[in-house]
Amino acid sequence: MSWRVANECADRRFGSAARKQIIMFLADKASDDGSGIWCSKGTIQRHTELGESTVKRTISDFLREGILIETGRRPCKNGFTVIYRIVLARVTALESSAEPDEGTGVTVDPVQTKPGTGSTVDGVRGPGWTPNHPKTIHKPPTHKRAQAAVEDERLEKIWAAYPKDRQRGKAACLARIAEALREGGDPDDLLHAVQAYATESAGFTRSKVCFADNWFADRRWRRFLEAMTEERQAQTALAADHHARLATWVRDRNPMCKHITAPQVTALLASGLVSDGQLRAARLAA
Repeated sequence: MSWRVANECADRRFGSAARKQIIMFLADKASDDGSGIWCSKGTIQRHTELGESTVKRTISDFLREGILIETGRRPCKNGFTVIYRIVLARVTALESSAEPDEGTGVTVDPVQTKPGTGSTVDGVRGPGWTPNHPKTIHKPPTHKRAQAAVEDERLEKIWAAYPKDRQRGKAACLARIAEALREGGDPDDLLHAVQAYATESAGFTRSKVCFADNWFADRRWRRFLEAMTEERQAQTALAADHHARLATWVRDRNPMCKHITAPQVTALLASGLVSDGQLRAARLAA
């Protein structure tokens, strides 16, 4: 159980009593970084006493909103149980449920900065701070910690895209992914490369597949990145050729100009292939 995660969730609005009840139950199972939540939807339903459809819908909504992410699976008697992680950066971005400070003015006797610590019946002095004193409440994450949480989320998303039956050596794989991103790699491109490999190797026998630790260590994503780059270059060249042909129509005032759309006119003008005067002459601009 993590008091830190529970405090963060308790101080935020989640939109309904059911959503708040479910996130607080999950926070009760989480580690301090929000990870390690291992409980089935049936377990959540039994403990929260909510309906099955409510639990399933709420978990799906949390995943879609990025409040929860799936970090793995663990076998159980019914097959497997999904392991979740609460993304603290998304939680802290939600609206606070704290009561606004309206101020109470200055009193004759200023408020004491510390609680009384007089003797009790058994002679033991009171605590130095009350449980709800600011010094005993965890501070929200700093901007640096929030950025680190976002980066961790991206690494986990790339790792989760690798075929589940071939995942191995998670820590080493995450380190390889982080290294690739530090070298200037685009996280979306790397994610698409992993997804492309998963699609390509679907149905392969065990002797023909590659386990995650070897795949990331050998940087086998580069083949897919090169293919994506070639495809983008081909699309760019095709678009340039098409725009050149449209520009010729405009300059020649070809009757085919009537088929040129407004977005294409904007693209031609932005690329400098035609001028305002040529567009007006072709009756494509006022």
